[in-house]
Amino acid sequence: MSEKSHLNLGFEETQAPFDSPSQSARVWTEGWAERELYCPACGADRLQAHPNNAPVADLLCGSCREDYELKSQKTKIGRKVLDGAWATMLERLASASNPSLFVLRYDRDRQAVSDLIVVPKHFFTADLIEKRKPLAPTARRAGWVGCNILLEKVPPSGRIQIVRDSIPADRRDVIEKWSKTAFLRDTSSGARGWLVEIMAQIEALGRADFTIDDAYGFAPALGELYPENRHVREKIRQQLQVLRDRGWLEFVGRGRYRLTP
Repeated sequence: MSEKSHLNLGFEETQAPFDSPSQSARVWTEGWAERELYCPACGADRLQAHPNNAPVADLLCGSCREDYELKSQKTKIGRKVLDGAWATMLERLASASNPSLFVLRYDRDRQAVSDLIVVPKHFFTADLIEKRKPLAPTARRAGWVGCNILLEKVPPSGRIQIVRDSIPADRRDVIEKWSKTAFLRDTSSGARGWLVEIMAQIEALGRADFTIDDAYGFAPALGELYPENRHVREKIRQQLQVLRDRGWLEFVGRGRYRLTP
């Protein structure tokens, strides 16, 4: 892996290729991603446009074959991001073809990237997908049902910052953060849902050290998410052991845990 010395955040294009600002921005941001963006999964220097106009992905890493979807917006990256058809998204979640997600914020006046995060596909569960209302009968695609991706439900460790406030993150840190949670790909979708929820609860504590009693405090929220499970505390303890075995946590003794750096 050879590393670029600098991530240029500016778009090369100076003319808007479309009358629609959003269409022009799509061309600018996709061109920028192909030209400048490295693969956060393996560190390869380049991504390429997905061949054959694949309907589920925009970019492909030629080295590790990781697929990426790119969502660009001029507004601040917030609680959710618009995605495509709801039914199609649910089908993608059940398949190996579900791509990881780049969410990019651009500055139209400066014609440059302002913020960029990546959500690895191993953080995607059905709970992250919000069904939108069908389009009105008067709409061109009357009855079509879209969805939102609820970024707010992704743990901080699954929202990896590549650019923040026009400042690129250290490339090695980005790749290390991706690698730290890659173990989630080895788990089934049901087991992964529990792990992701517990990871989110732990990170919401806002500190590296916590106790088993802190973790048991997650039980009411998890019980609402998984009402069929009558042994939530036992499930929490089991998932803590999994996270410890995978190196995401360390057990420091006497019911105390610590997030690994």
